[in-house]
Amino acid sequence: MTPLRSADLPRELARSLLPAYVIHGDEPLLAMEAADAVRAAARKGGYTERQVIEPGRSFDWSEFSHAAAAMSLFAEKKIVELRLPNGKPGTQGAAAIAAYCERCGEKPNPDQLLLVTLPRLDRSGQGSAWFNALARLGAVVDVWPLDRARLPTWISERLARQKQRAGREVLEFLAERVEGNLLAAHQEIQKLSLLAPEGELSLEMVEEAVASVARYDPYDAAEALVSGDIARYVRVIEGLRGEGEAPPFILFALSGALFALYEGSADRIFNRNLKRAVEGSLRRFPPKKVARAIADAAALDRTIKGVGEGDTWMGFVRLGLNLVDGAKG
Repeated sequence: MTPLRSADLPRELARSLLPAYVIHGDEPLLAMEAADAVRAAARKGGYTERQVIEPGRSFDWSEFSHAAAAMSLFAEKKIVELRLPNGKPGTQGAAAIAAYCERCGEKPNPDQLLLVTLPRLDRSGQGSAWFNALARLGAVVDVWPLDRARLPTWISERLARQKQRAGREVLEFLAERVEGNLLAAHQEIQKLSLLAPEGELSLEMVEEAVASVARYDPYDAAEALVSGDIARYVRVIEGLRGEGEAPPFILFALSGALFALYEGSADRIFNRNLKRAVEGSLRRFPPKKVARAIADAAALDRTIKGVGEGDTWMGFVRLGLNLVDGAKG
C-alpha cells in the first residue's frame, strides 16, 4: 500500500479502519497527533480496550504473540499498541511481527487493531520483511518535518481551530519565533488561546504573549543559503552559535549543499527539506559564484581547524553574503 502522509490520515480514517497502522517519522508532535487520530478513530469504532507493549532489551516476544492472539475479556474490540523506540525489533521481534501479519492476512480479526509507532526508518529498515508485512496488512503513515515555507500556513490552521486568525506579518513573526520546534510552536499557539481573545490577533498582542522558542539545525542554514534568503540564513547561523552548535557540523551541511549546486544534482542530499531547496535553486547562482563559495568553505574549514585566520562565525556570514549578493549581481 502507498504510504500515507500524516495530513491525509484523518480523511482515510473517516472512510474505514484498517487492521494495522505504522507511524514513523522525524517530527514528534505530528507523529503523536497521528497516533492520537488512530486511537480516536478506533475508540469511535468500538475498540474500547487498549494494550500497550514497549519491548525492552530482554523482552520476550512471545508476550506480543500472546497479546495479539488473546481475546479481550472486558470488551469486544481492542487496540494492541506496539512501541519501538529505536525502530529495531530484532530478529525475534521481526519474526513475531511477520507471523502476526501473516496470520491476520489469512484470517482477519475484526476485533483487533495493531498500532505500531517508531522513529523514521532508513531505506534498509523500510525494505525489511517485517515492515513490508505491516504495510501489506494495513497502512504506513510517513511523518515528515514541516518545511519553513509551510510553517505560516500550519500556524494559521492551528489558530483557526481556536477561532483566531492573524495576518501575514503576524504569521511570519510567529514562524520565526518557533521555527524548527513544532512541539513548542503548538504550546505557544495554545497559550495564545488563553491570553488573547478570539478573532484577529495584532502583532503587538502576539509579541507580548509569545516567547522565542526557535531551534535550528545546520540543515536549516544550508536550506536558507541555497534559497537565497540571506536574512534567514544569518538568523539561523546566529541561532546555532547561541545554541553552541559545533561549527564542523554546520560546515558539513553547507558544503554538501554547495557541491550539489556545483554538480547540478541533489541526489546525494538526504535531508528532505534541503534536497527540495537545492532542486529549486540549481540555476539560481552563477557557477563561478558557487565555486567561490566552495573556496570560502575550504578556507573556513582551515579556520575551524585552527590553521587559518579569521573568526569562524563571521566566516559563515561572509560566505552567505558573498554567494547571495553575487547571485543578485
